[in-house]
Amino acid sequence: PVRQGAVKAAVTGATGFVGSHLIEVLRARGDQVTCLVRSPKKAKALEAAGVSLVYGDLEQERAVAVFVEGAEVVYHLAGLLAAPTEQEFLRVNRDGAGRLALAARVAGVESFLLVSSLAVTGPSYPGLPLDESERPAPVTPYGRSKRAGEEAVKDSGVPATIVRPPIVYGPRDRQLLRLFKMAKRGVAPLLGDGSQQLSLVHATDLARALVVAAESEATQGRTYHAGHAECLTQRELLQTIGRAVGKQPLLVPLPPLLVRGGLRAAGLFSRWAGRVSLLGPDKAPELLAPAWTCSSEALARDTGWRAEIAAQEGLQQAADWYRAEGWL
Repeated sequence: PVRQGAVKAAVTGATGFVGSHLIEVLRARGDQVTCLVRSPKKAKALEAAGVSLVYGDLEQERAVAVFVEGAEVVYHLAGLLAAPTEQEFLRVNRDGAGRLALAARVAGVESFLLVSSLAVTGPSYPGLPLDESERPAPVTPYGRSKRAGEEAVKDSGVPATIVRPPIVYGPRDRQLLRLFKMAKRGVAPLLGDGSQQLSLVHATDLARALVVAAESEATQGRTYHAGHAECLTQRELLQTIGRAVGKQPLLVPLPPLLVRGGLRAAGLFSRWAGRVSLLGPDKAPELLAPAWTCSSEALARDTGWRAEIAAQEGLQQAADWYRAEGWL
C-alpha cells in the first residue's frame, strides 16, 4: 500500500540536481513541501515552486528540529560529492545524515528516505549486475562515507528506506555536462579501453523511485538500487552523447597508468590551488573498475517502479535542455 492524498514532505538537497527533480514530482502530486536551505539565492527557484523554506544546515540543531516538525516523510538528498579529506566526507555524509535521522525519529516522522549511492555497493563485473544482497564494498572515500551515513540512519531508530542510485543524468546535471561538451568538441577520452559497463538512471525516473520507496509500506527498513535495466559501456555512452549533440567524437583510449598519473596530477593541482575537486588519486579504483552495474528488480517487486527513460531518449533530452539554457 502507498499513502493516499497530499503528504507533508521535508527535503534536504532541494537546490541540487536530483533534489530539483524530486521537488517537481512532489509538487505535481500536490504534496506540502518544506526544504532546508543554506543559500537564499539558490532558494529563489524553490520559492517560485511554492515550497516552504527553513534556513540553516544539518549542523544547526534548532534549524533541523524546525525543519522536520510536522513532516510525515523526510527525503535526505544533501551530501558531499567532493571533499579534501575523508574526514570531511564523514562530517557531512555520515554525521549530518545521523543527526537528521535522529531529529526525525524524535519528531515522530513516519518515513525517512536516504539517498545513498551505488558507490556503497561497489563495482561489479561485466554482465553481472549486483543486487542489494551483496555485502557493501565501497572503493572510494565518498563511498565509505555514504555507507557510514546508511549505518548512522539505521542506528537512529527512525523508520528508514535507503535508495542507492547509479549514475544520474538529465536536465540541470553538471557532472555529465562535461562529457557533452567534450563530445561537441569532437574528442573524448576513454578510461582504459572503454569497455567499462555502467548503469544509469534519468533524474525524473529516480525522483519517482524515491517517492514510491518512501511511501510504500513494503520498503520500510530495506535498501534498494534504482537504475534503468539497460547497461551501456563507457564507449557506448560517449557515442550516444555524441549523437545527442550531432557529433561523432574521436574516442581516445587512455591506458590505466596514464589515468592514474592524470588523477595524481589533478589532485596535486587542486591542493595547490586551494580547490576541492572530484578528481584525485582516490578516484582511480572507481574510474578503472570493470563495471558499475546494478539490478533494480527488488524495487520493481516491492513497488512496481521501473525506470522508463532509456539512455538514448534521456541523453537527447539532456542535450536539448543544455542547448536551450546556453550550457552547451
